Amino acid sequence: MIDYNKIIATELSLQKQQVKQSLELLIEGATIPFIARYRKEKTGSLDETQLRDIWERYNYLSELQKRKETILEAIKSQDKLTNELQQKIESCLSKTELEDLYLPYKPKRRTKATIAREKGLDKLAQLIKSLNHPTAKLQSLEAIAEDYISEEKGVNTIEEALQGASDILAEEVADKANLRAYLRDYLMKESIFISKIKKDYPEGSTKYEMYRNFQGKVTKIASHNILALFRGEAEKIISLEIDFDEKFVLSYLESQEIKTKNKPIKVFYQLMLKDSFNRLIKPSLLREVRAEIKNWADIESIKTFEINLRQLLLSAPAGMQPTLAIDPGFRTGCKVAILSETGQFLEYQAIFPHSGENKQKEAKNSLEKLIKKYKIKLIAIGNGTASRETEQFVSEVIKPLENKPIKVIVNESGASIYSASDVAREEFPDLDITVRGAISIGRRLQDPLAELVKIDPKSIGVGQYQHDVDQKRLKKNLEETVESCVNYVGVDINTASKQLLIFVSGITPTIANNIVIYRNKNGKFNNRKELLKVSKLGPKAFEQAAGFLRIRNGNNPLDNTAVHPESYIVVESIIKQLGVSISEINKVSSRLKSLDLNTFVTDTIGLPTLEDVITELEKPGRDPREEFKYAAFKEGVTEISDLSEGMILEGVITNVVNFGAFVDIGVHQDGLIHISQLANYFVSDPKEIVKVGEVVKVKVLEIDEKLKRISLSMKAV
Repeated sequence: MIDYNKIIATELSLQKQQVKQSLELLIEGATIPFIARYRKEKTGSLDETQLRDIWERYNYLSELQKRKETILEAIKSQDKLTNELQQKIESCLSKTELEDLYLPYKPKRRTKATIAREKGLDKLAQLIKSLNHPTAKLQSLEAIAEDYISEEKGVNTIEEALQGASDILAEEVADKANLRAYLRDYLMKESIFISKIKKDYPEGSTKYEMYRNFQGKVTKIASHNILALFRGEAEKIISLEIDFDEKFVLSYLESQEIKTKNKPIKVFYQLMLKDSFNRLIKPSLLREVRAEIKNWADIESIKTFEINLRQLLLSAPAGMQPTLAIDPGFRTGCKVAILSETGQFLEYQAIFPHSGENKQKEAKNSLEKLIKKYKIKLIAIGNGTASRETEQFVSEVIKPLENKPIKVIVNESGASIYSASDVAREEFPDLDITVRGAISIGRRLQDPLAELVKIDPKSIGVGQYQHDVDQKRLKKNLEETVESCVNYVGVDINTASKQLLIFVSGITPTIANNIVIYRNKNGKFNNRKELLKVSKLGPKAFEQAAGFLRIRNGNNPLDNTAVHPESYIVVESIIKQLGVSISEINKVSSRLKSLDLNTFVTDTIGLPTLEDVITELEKPGRDPREEFKYAAFKEGVTEISDLSEGMILEGVITNVVNFGAFVDIGVHQDGLIHISQLANYFVSDPKEIVKVGEVVKVKVLEIDEKLKRISLSMKAV
């Protein structure tokens, strides 16, 4: 039996014990965020990425094992399972290799070879095969084939008999696992993608112009180019071919399969091998190469999406303060929503600052009254239509105020998706879609993570080719990213929405709903233990969730930290040694650092956990996200026509891709910083230089108003 723990450990450069104990926890139902945070002693402090790699490989090998069992049973039922074949199947670690081994025994549809066998030509094929040997006795192929002519079986000529034998041998060659493996590897490494734009599309008429006469080695083409090529092909704009050295391939097949020096047999085999490759091997291997390169491009694209999504979700919150949120508009006006310091919706008004002088005056008065009435600290303005004009209007309104609110333009990607969703209807059944949109914009400013979890990650606007990649993998990976971010930050149990609670370790949708029901009925939670009173939230779910749930101003200050309740006993020992109360623990951070943690080690709590506990006690209740910053867009620059080359602007990174980064500079059209313009040195990966949500200074290099393209530079600033 294969030791999968050992295999995974070797592949991932880990200790076997780390893999074994991690898998035990995962199989028992522990979540990855919980294991990474609270079971470091067992895993040797593996992080979430390593744990996900272990779990993914384990699931792959488990599926592989089930497939092996099915295949072994199938071959056994044909009485064709040899000890050698069984050993090969049991020891293989790749699904592709396994299917290659099974191919000769796999039930096939009616092929040329099966038709030839039905005509009794298998014996002829095997006889010719026996002549393919250096010491074989020379015989005439025609003379041998003559014996297999049979009007009854439909073999009317010598040529038909030899063709049938060739069809049988061609299929045998095509089913050889070693040949397929070599040729697959060769095609992956050496083949070239060649694309052309179809004649129906004249030059300059399509977004795929760079692929009009494009070619590149399969292994050298960037993932975003691969996905663009496949999309263009699917849209029937691009014709795409895979080219390779066919002479080399046929030469390789001949070197492996032709053993005789007998010219007639050699010629027969050369023709048979050419047919085998062109008719049977080449089509399937090219499909596999395309699938493999597409899979690679999907993985790379999804990785970039994950990183961008993580950075967006972990954007610094402006804070839970009274907020006035505006969804801008021209003709239909601006929708204004007021939110409390807990994100609660308080009031709505529609104002029309862009509909003439009288309406603007009314809008100004309305806004002033709302700001004063609710003691507004933050103003969130959506970055859609009329955004910059609305921002200028708001600036005029707040200019004379003594206590000016902070005014921020907020990326509203996906807000309209949220507004029309079941989640929004459930939250605000009596409000119009546009009002819900304004509320979402405001809450995004207060706490991006809490609001963005309500939206399908694909709609947030930080991906590329998200509709072209494997949707199942994309959904899984993005949900894991959201789960990771939510648990990294922690969740206030007394204010969190059901949608946010769902992503907390150990909390199912049912439990999340029950928490909200319990909270609405009984008021706020005062301590973590109270969670056990929630229906269906048992000891196991409590163990998984408790450390990630925060209770502010509760009975126990530790309930507002990432210290898990199972470690409270250790904290009691620490504060006893320090001679302080738990409420004063944050006042003795210097003494915490000087503690000898080894004196607190127990059978279940080791140094890694103790170090995490001390880190939490130094700054209890702190938010791990960065300090809030916002971009100040240049006044007077609201449209692409307002831009000029050489202009220096401030903007916000909205998306990072393999070839650069997109920046919102306040003109309703993101500009692009090409990878070559990110720094004064070679950059191989834009993600190493910038991140989504980051405020940057850029210089305008080029403007193409017709195509709405803006080229920017960071290195020229």
